[in-house]
Amino acid sequence: MDRSSSFFFIILLLNFFLFVTSTQVSYTNRGITIDGQPKIFLSGSIHYPRSTPQMWPDLIKKAKEGGLDTIETYVFWNAHEPVRRQYDFSANLDLVRFIKTIQNEGLYAVLRIGPYVCAEWNYGGFPVWLHNLPGIEELRTTNPVFMNEMQNFTTLIVDMMKQENLFASQGGPIILAQIENEYGNVMTSYGDAGKAYVSWCANMADSLNVGVPWIMCQQEDAPEPMINACNGWYCDQFTPNSPKSPKMWTENWTGWFKSWGGSDPVRTPEDLAFSVARFFQLGGTFQNYYMYHGGTNFDRMAGGPYITTTYDYNAPLDEYGNLNQPKYGHLKQLHAALKSIEKALISGNVTTTDLVDSVSITEYATDEGKSCFFSNINETTDALVNYLGKDFNVPAWSVSILPDCQEEVYNTAKVNTQTSVMVKKENKAEDEPEVLEWMWRPENIDSTARLGKGHASANKLIDQKDAANDASDYLWYMTSVNLKKRDPIWSNQMTLRINVSGHIVHAFVNGEHIGSQWASYDVYNYIFEQEVKLKPGKNLISLLSATIGLKNYGPQYDLIQSGIVGPVQLVGRHGDETVIKDLSNHKWTYEVGLHGFDNHLFSLESRFATKWQSGNLPVNRMMTWYKTTFKPPLGTEPVTLDLQGLGKGMAWVNGHSIGRYWPSFIAKDECSDEPCDYRGSYSNTKCVRDCGKPTQQWYHVPRSWLNEGDNTLVLFEEFGGNPSLVNFKTITMEKACGHAYEKKSLELSCQGKEISGIKFASFGDPTGSCGNFSKGSCEGKNDAMKIVEDLCVGQESCVVDISEDTFGATNCALGVVKRLAVEVVC
Repeated sequence: MDRSSSFFFIILLLNFFLFVTSTQVSYTNRGITIDGQPKIFLSGSIHYPRSTPQMWPDLIKKAKEGGLDTIETYVFWNAHEPVRRQYDFSANLDLVRFIKTIQNEGLYAVLRIGPYVCAEWNYGGFPVWLHNLPGIEELRTTNPVFMNEMQNFTTLIVDMMKQENLFASQGGPIILAQIENEYGNVMTSYGDAGKAYVSWCANMADSLNVGVPWIMCQQEDAPEPMINACNGWYCDQFTPNSPKSPKMWTENWTGWFKSWGGSDPVRTPEDLAFSVARFFQLGGTFQNYYMYHGGTNFDRMAGGPYITTTYDYNAPLDEYGNLNQPKYGHLKQLHAALKSIEKALISGNVTTTDLVDSVSITEYATDEGKSCFFSNINETTDALVNYLGKDFNVPAWSVSILPDCQEEVYNTAKVNTQTSVMVKKENKAEDEPEVLEWMWRPENIDSTARLGKGHASANKLIDQKDAANDASDYLWYMTSVNLKKRDPIWSNQMTLRINVSGHIVHAFVNGEHIGSQWASYDVYNYIFEQEVKLKPGKNLISLLSATIGLKNYGPQYDLIQSGIVGPVQLVGRHGDETVIKDLSNHKWTYEVGLHGFDNHLFSLESRFATKWQSGNLPVNRMMTWYKTTFKPPLGTEPVTLDLQGLGKGMAWVNGHSIGRYWPSFIAKDECSDEPCDYRGSYSNTKCVRDCGKPTQQWYHVPRSWLNEGDNTLVLFEEFGGNPSLVNFKTITMEKACGHAYEKKSLELSCQGKEISGIKFASFGDPTGSCGNFSKGSCEGKNDAMKIVEDLCVGQESCVVDISEDTFGATNCALGVVKRLAVEVVC
């Protein structure tokens, strides 16, 4: 064979290989179809930048073990293109590596390019330089400048995926792509231009020829071939806008995000499972948990404003990657039940019968038989359903799944999964002192607060986004005012009054700090007013504005001002008379950032990171840098940093930013003493905890950021605090409890550790909750403690059959629902 023939043969082989490994993805109103086989999809959101590449394989493996077949992620434009046409896909921004990690685990992927993402992410994922481009006017509308940039970034991501053969049409894992995000929620504010923009988005996406369907969530008028999808707590009543489209749920909120000053929102496993079962009962085909693993808002990527560094989201996998039990396990069992009837769900004939008191029966019939859902959406009253002569108890606000319509295999209100109790354990590191030894140095504010020097000036107040371009949280506003004692404003009662929208303001007059003030979540405009002592002649007013993440959601959110919007006024009072001098149109000098940040004092490689002082450690001193060294905690358990005693600032470990901290911000006291009732519609204010405590005291430090030897922790303390209480701990499992039903099995696990003992076990009608169980009025005749000890002690996990065959006959009265309560020590 000559060389040209050999080359032609190789090309034929390559084409054949691509043909046989590519996957055809299409859709009908009954589901997404993979190579002609319709499927239901159970998906979970994991955002690659909110974890590290070293965490990705474990997170995705746990998602698969939890019964998911798909991972969904946004793509974060501002992280990948922080400076126009300068791209970053390194470290935890390595999108290709993340998608390939999904592929290596045998899962599918959904790529939500957006590129607007919301996601409680800084500025909704848009780079702020976009806002500052000439002619941009506003984002997310038919503005040619914006559309060109959006198309450029979207095309960049699509081409990157194509080059790595990551779309299913090329044999890769990506089965769906998303353009825009929740635009329908705000579209009316853009008028006709909004409708034209949606049409343009659809045409632009379709022209990229990715070979898989495109979706648009929360977009009732999504143009074909876009598939519109639902986001929310419940989407069982959602109907696609096209009869050709499947019923898809892109965001089932597993909890809610946390804000500074807010308590922890909790969504019960029972209610979350209820929402999923109802969705599939009523024709759902694709359901995604937002979030399945929330992770951490490292660096300055938390948006909002006022979104915390933790993005745990009460997800099935917690911020550190541990199983959040019982939520994880309860959903895993649900997924198994749904997958067992997949064929009926996608091809069966559907019949729904509505009974009294909000009870319904849905049958999915195929040639092989029937599968049933029994649902009771009454919020208070349990139901007794008689089906083909057999009675079934369906608790209030629950769904039962019966794969053969004869035996209930799963009910959303009946939790047969352990509750894991996680604790923070003292740092066990070799030669680690109990108290960290600190060095310190002051932040140099002489040139700004005392001298008023900056790099730009204007005869007006400038939006912080315009001046800082998101290069820093901090922006100095500086001006001077000349006064004489005969000036009408001069008095013994003068104040400085500032209209602020910068989240935090620190005010200095003639180099002296006169006060600070900050906003609360969702109320960012406020008036700062403080008494001032001025002198005849020149007076320097220096205002340091600090943002806590830029707004990420809402109509025209990109146009909402940040920083000191004005007016800035001096107010003089003479008895009943008030005289105001407006400084807003004075010459203002601007300086972005702080010297310590510019000089990278947090970096081990900075040539400026010298002159640290040891001894005479100052506490409660604002604008101060602290540094210490520490040994890594022993073992492999996740590491957390306790920042109790500090005010507000940022923290770095070995030069890696773990994000903003603010433990001095106490959560509002809005918790109820009543136990959380899963019954009834959920909202993020329904079940909250940790009121009256620091909004966030603990901060995730990924293990991959730690060295085997010495490590460096650097803190920038903005408000003033005491670092002497700061310490590292590990997250470990202390115990596991179960309170599961008869005729089920209970898996007990210490998540990688051995079960060391059994503290309580009783089969019958035990009462109480984890850590406070007690025997009830009846019990099995066999020794439950001994049975569970023999099965479990010394094992990493064990499975207990909950039946009288195992624990012996009971003397329980007729009608008593028998359960096993058990507490194991890890």
